[in-house]
Amino acid sequence: MSKVLNVEIESEQQKVDQITTNSSNEYKLFSKAFLARHGLHLLGTCSTWFLLDIAFYSQNLFQKDIFTAIGWIPAAKTMNAIHEVFVIAKAQTLIALCSTVPGYWFTVAFIDRMGRFAIQIMGFTVMTVCMFALAIPYEHWTHPGNHVPFVVLYSLTFFFANFGPNATTFVVPAEIFPARFRSTCHGISAASGKLGAMVGAFGFLYLAQNQDPAKADAGYPAGIGVKNSLLVLGVVNLLGLLFTFLVPESNGKSLEEMSGENEEAPKA
Repeated sequence: MSKVLNVEIESEQQKVDQITTNSSNEYKLFSKAFLARHGLHLLGTCSTWFLLDIAFYSQNLFQKDIFTAIGWIPAAKTMNAIHEVFVIAKAQTLIALCSTVPGYWFTVAFIDRMGRFAIQIMGFTVMTVCMFALAIPYEHWTHPGNHVPFVVLYSLTFFFANFGPNATTFVVPAEIFPARFRSTCHGISAASGKLGAMVGAFGFLYLAQNQDPAKADAGYPAGIGVKNSLLVLGVVNLLGLLFTFLVPESNGKSLEEMSGENEEAPKA
């Protein structure tokens, strides 16, 4: 690459070696110096990824229950197993083709123009608004003929999840931390996201159960219902929006400039 581009390119290990030879930057992970410089950043990347995955995975895994509740797809008891699989797959494929996949392509096209911070703020904002728009007038959406606007709003949450925090929460931790901590901090952030996925997957399964114990699924206690579950997801997205303000914008900055590797570190 150095020969083709006619510039000197240092390997990542060389950069790490140069940094670690500077005594002012010889601070360790989770030291006072690290926490002073990057503690809030790590809190921001972990919390936003955690909150995103609560909302994103719960929506993905339980589309069937939501679509059944509003009458877009028939109740399971009215279909045989093969027909049920076909109907659910058709609905989920429609959502994926019209919102989920295009959202990724929009991120690829605009992430370096708009910046990571702006895309993440926009994504969480639209997801919050859409969730509250679905939850507050929930009884309206359950009436016959109203499921199409519901599905459109619901699809927008997937579009702006991918054209938003579902992409940026992966990108940002790989850019804002020092080279010697970058993989570790990205792994910690990703682990927080998987914890959020577990909370979303299992939590929504119980929360979305009917408030009437007689109408809850067999083997499950009464929950708070789909409407209140959507309200909870709206609050989760709002929290993700607020925690985004702990994450700095990294667009247009070098990795060294973003992580502060060339600056004098605070004493541990």
